[in-house]
Amino acid sequence: MKIKNCKKCNRIFADDNFDLCPICRDVDMEEFRIVKDFLYDHPGADIQTVSQETGIDTKKIIRFLRDGKLEIRDDSPNLLLDCERCGMPISTGRFCKKCVAEMEREFKSVLPANNPSSIKASTKSLGKDSDRMYIAERRKK
Repeated sequence: MKIKNCKKCNRIFADDNFDLCPICRDVDMEEFRIVKDFLYDHPGADIQTVSQETGIDTKKIIRFLRDGKLEIRDDSPNLLLDCERCGMPISTGRFCKKCVAEMEREFKSVLPANNPSSIKASTKSLGKDSDRMYIAERRKK
C-alpha cells in the first residue's frame, strides 16, 4: 500500500489517486456545495461576489471552474479563464472545444485503435500461455 501526504494539510494517508486526504476532501466538497447553492440562488454572480458572500477563496472558485465543476455563463462579460493551449477565453475547464477536438484527433492518430480483433491477433503469436494471468512476484513469508 502506497502512502502520500495531503497537499493541503500534509497529513499522511493511503494513496487513493487523490491529492487530498479524506478529511480535506470532505471540506473541499462542502465548500463546493456552498458555492453551488449560492450560485443556484444568485445566478450570474461574479467570482468576487461569490467569494465575499460565501467566504470561499477566489482561487478555490477558479479551481472549481478549471476542474469543470462550475461554468461561467456565456453571456457574462467576465470570462477570466483562458484555454491553456491557444489562449482563447473559455467558460469552464482547461481547454476550448476546438483544442479538445484537435487533441483528440492527435491522440487517436498516435495511439493504436482499441480493436478487440487486433488484440487477439497479437496475443496468438505469444503462445498458448499468453492468455493466462500470472502473479509478477510472490512474497515469501
